[in-house]
Amino acid sequence: MDSIVHFEIPADDTKRAGEFYSKAFGWQVTPMPEMNYTMIGTAPSDENGTPKELGMINGGMPKRGQPIDHTVVTIHVQSIDDALTRIEKLGGKRVGEKMSLGDMGFAAYFKDTEGNVVGLWQAGAGQM
Repeated sequence: MDSIVHFEIPADDTKRAGEFYSKAFGWQVTPMPEMNYTMIGTAPSDENGTPKELGMINGGMPKRGQPIDHTVVTIHVQSIDDALTRIEKLGGKRVGEKMSLGDMGFAAYFKDTEGNVVGLWQAGAGQM
């Protein structure tokens, strides 16, 4: 069974939104300007950013825009390519291209049969 491992909350102003979530919930907010992304830590994590407690997930905050204009959950899969093939056979649609995130792994997005954008994550070698 594939599980949810990440979330993304898009923001028009990531600095403002980061301050909001940090103050409202005590989350650790780490801007990554080189990636135009902000990491969100909701749980104690190891050196790879993986939560130490079972069932906890961390997330990120991209600038609002396509394909991420609403909150997105990301599902860990063994193979993004295989998952996208299954998704398309079931009536879902790819959104954009599969992206490499270096040694960390790969990410992609799809729309389900209801029009929701959902993320996919395939861990790199030595991850998860």
